[in-house]
Amino acid sequence: MARLPGMTVPTFAAASEVPPERDAWRAMFALSLGFFVSLLDQSMIAVALPRIQADLSANVNEVLWVSAIYLLAVVVPLLFTGRLGDIFGQKKMFQCGVSLFGIGALMCALAPNIQILIAARAVQGIGASLQMPQTMAVINRVFARERRGRALGAWGVIGSVASLTGPLLGGFLVGAFGWQAVFWVHMPFVIAAVVLSAIWVPVLQTTSRKIDVLSVFVSFLALTALVFGIQQGPATGWPVWIWALLAFGCLALAGFMCLQATAAARGTEPLVPLQLFADRNYAVGSVAIVTMGFMAASMMLPLMLWLQNEKGMPAGTAGIIVAPMAIVSLVVSPLAGILADRLDPRRLAMTGFSILVASFGAAFAVIISDVSAWWMCAPIALLGFGQSFIWGSNAATTMRDVAPELMGAASGVYNTSRQVGSVLGVAGVSAALQAAGIATSLWVIVAVLAVGLCASLFFRDTLHGAGAAHQG
Repeated sequence: MARLPGMTVPTFAAASEVPPERDAWRAMFALSLGFFVSLLDQSMIAVALPRIQADLSANVNEVLWVSAIYLLAVVVPLLFTGRLGDIFGQKKMFQCGVSLFGIGALMCALAPNIQILIAARAVQGIGASLQMPQTMAVINRVFARERRGRALGAWGVIGSVASLTGPLLGGFLVGAFGWQAVFWVHMPFVIAAVVLSAIWVPVLQTTSRKIDVLSVFVSFLALTALVFGIQQGPATGWPVWIWALLAFGCLALAGFMCLQATAAARGTEPLVPLQLFADRNYAVGSVAIVTMGFMAASMMLPLMLWLQNEKGMPAGTAGIIVAPMAIVSLVVSPLAGILADRLDPRRLAMTGFSILVASFGAAFAVIISDVSAWWMCAPIALLGFGQSFIWGSNAATTMRDVAPELMGAASGVYNTSRQVGSVLGVAGVSAALQAAGIATSLWVIVAVLAVGLCASLFFRDTLHGAGAAHQG
């Protein structure tokens, strides 16, 4: 993007040359606008789907693809888009991604039929995939190691605000102006993100690297097969062709890993540098974020079904009952971010996962008891408290010792792990709901969170004490 007249953009040649803290916070604010608008989109679109179906005369399968194609377009390119930031610069890729997201939103708002709307949602998803890994990569490069926890804690606040305001704002906009308004509202945020990132986000050093086209192609095949298969399995009843597609995806994924291991011998650079996983904290954090993605994407399925179908609550009232989760996260996340820079990461992770497990146990007790639905506010608030200790601190601990030249790739893998967890969560809990009912489906989430809890025991404190000087 061309510089504005009279504008000076800072350039930093090495990861050790971090900007002054005030400049780092400005950069994070600009980046967070892109993060905010992508989360706002995801939380608003569900509210708009019934009106979209009615206005565009779409069938159920078509309107579900409005959401499904977006997730597919986000997940599949993530490994590639993360690496693009290392090669061409995180700032440039962030601006391209936010701009493409905005173009997709404009196409959605003007879509005359469901087919064009679905195609426009794919454009939006690709834009989100392009900007998403750059945000985390830049935050980890412009903040000193000992300050990243509070930065990512503030980043978590942005997510909480988007999750809280999205359904409320979406409901108002759809009711007052029609479904197109949920896309028009993105435009001020997109413009602000592009302009402010041009001014406040520094140009960080890049390394001239080759793109392994074969690895990109195979990763696209693997992730498309796996994500599409997992998405469509519950809706189609898991026919043979879905299992064949998943088997193909697993084989393609194995082939992709072989390509990464042999990249040097083939005279190219890996799309996913396997040395990332030699860092214990990166490996552990990647497992933990899969479990958190699983929980975040799936937890509202049984809870909202219980509130609306079992307790007969309208959607608006059900939304009020689940609002305490975002409100508590909004308050606690900054404190958790400060603690992430001061405490052993195992303490925060174990605390967060333990509270989440207890929260779902409490939700189970409310569901099986003949009590008012308003009692669900307590475990919902506890969910917000528990997750505040994981999102930011897990990201800070996972990325803290990644080499700067690998930051984009590392962020791409981290975000891919979270999104794959989300896809698995929706599919797994949907299957549990059909097979065992609402209350029992909560234990599927608990079992996955237990994996995250066990993984977090293996975090190493590289910020304090003897391990602070080197990565784990």
